[in-house]
Amino acid sequence: MLKGGFPLSDLLKNLISGGPKGFEEAKPSFNTQEALDEANRCLYCYEAPCITACPTGIDIPSFIKKIASGNMKGSATTIMEANPVGASCGRVCPTEELCEGACVLNHSTKPIPIGDLQRYATDWAIKNEQVLFKAGKRNGKHIAIVGSGPAGLSAARELARLGYEVTIFEAKSEAGGLDTFGIVPFRLPKDISLWEVEQVEKLGVTIRTNMEVGKDISADELLEKYDAVVLAIGMSKVPMLGIEGEELAGVYDAIDLVERTKNGIYEKEFIGKRVAVIGAGNTAIDGATTSVRLGAENVKILYRRTEKEMTAYDFEYEFAKQDGVEFRWLTNPKRLISDDNGHVKQMECVRMELQATESDGRPRPVEIAGSEFLMDVDIVVKAIGQTRHMRMIESFGLEHNGEVVKVDEESFITSNPNVYAAGDVIFGKGIGEAMVVTAAQQGKETALSIHQRFKEYTAEQV
Repeated sequence: MLKGGFPLSDLLKNLISGGPKGFEEAKPSFNTQEALDEANRCLYCYEAPCITACPTGIDIPSFIKKIASGNMKGSATTIMEANPVGASCGRVCPTEELCEGACVLNHSTKPIPIGDLQRYATDWAIKNEQVLFKAGKRNGKHIAIVGSGPAGLSAARELARLGYEVTIFEAKSEAGGLDTFGIVPFRLPKDISLWEVEQVEKLGVTIRTNMEVGKDISADELLEKYDAVVLAIGMSKVPMLGIEGEELAGVYDAIDLVERTKNGIYEKEFIGKRVAVIGAGNTAIDGATTSVRLGAENVKILYRRTEKEMTAYDFEYEFAKQDGVEFRWLTNPKRLISDDNGHVKQMECVRMELQATESDGRPRPVEIAGSEFLMDVDIVVKAIGQTRHMRMIESFGLEHNGEVVKVDEESFITSNPNVYAAGDVIFGKGIGEAMVVTAAQQGKETALSIHQRFKEYTAEQV
């Protein structure tokens, strides 16, 4: 039997290190010849638009030219210098919308596959066990970072290189946050994220796992013991649907489902079943494509708006369609119906129509009276966004706008001058964009803001 109770059936005879067939990386890495061929197509533009399009400002022509010349360590260092989670971003960034979308070759042939080349260079560094950076000379300042996802890791890496003694407090058993636990393994294997964590640890950063602020250590203790605190806690679980029957067996949280697969636990309940995923963001796509790989017979995504309003990246949408995932637009669940054993067996849905635009610029979905219908389902996966860690935000006494922590946009300082915030905790209400690469850049900028503050303080003391 496998973890989660899988029998060694025909369905699962093809096992791989990451779990059942289909959980291996969906897209293979470039081989050496492929990488060289693509690197040599690059025009190495002066004032390259691809650099401007990258939120972390990676010197893309430089790292590609180093691949072409065989300087693989130099290439990986150029990437990771700008983006401390560059290995992960080489796999999960929406490059078609960012760097590749800005490539000048879009107007003639096809863009340079920048994400694939980034992945090739960082994979080389991983396989060859490279240590790319050194810690700076200690300056006597101690910084606490709460959360070890892309923003927290990036802030820690920059601060350690600048000479700060950094301690990360992570509630989970392993560091890496979203990259380690929240992105499906067939797009981002766990080991890639853990290598990025290891790069940070080798700079002398202390990572204390299984440490939940408010339970194992208080916000007041952190504020008392450290010169500054960085809040990089991301977001929490999927909220409730708010419909009858939501407590039934067979209802899953998409975030939990993905995390379980990243931990090597594969739910046998999905084999041969009909799955309905509620939502149409990237997490919904992850929930749907994970369900397919867990052996579901049919997977549908239900969304109350249309294809035009869905928030999933285009490449994620295409990936789901290639996996055979069906989409039901303008459809919303109203209640779940159980069988005699308390397990979901049907879902009552209602047709929707779009009316006046809401404050976020998207049209407002409204139920069509009398359009209710029943859909046979065995499993429901909730993927309608994520809740916030409000208890922790409030424990630091931080001002927020509808649960989105308020910060100064230049310094990332919160309403408490000794607390900074970066990443998903400050995303929302029309502010920022929830991408791994954006969180990484905010982490870097937060570190530089802290450094500037203490440099100025030191200068005043002299």
